[in-house]
Amino acid sequence: MSNRKLVPQAKAGLNKFKMETAKELGVNFTDYNGDLTSRECGSVGGEMVKKMVQQYEENL
Repeated sequence: MSNRKLVPQAKAGLNKFKMETAKELGVNFTDYNGDLTSRECGSVGGEMVKKMVQQYEENL
């Protein structure tokens, strides 16, 4: 499985979404995130997926 974006133009929007979600969770994302734990990074990704699923379900 590839980690490439299906819509490359969405990169800026996804990055903004990631930063907003990290801020809500109290995770300090920066340009360098090597000092963050896997749990912290995973919590941001998991929360992003939850929000995307919730938005999709609301639009059905």
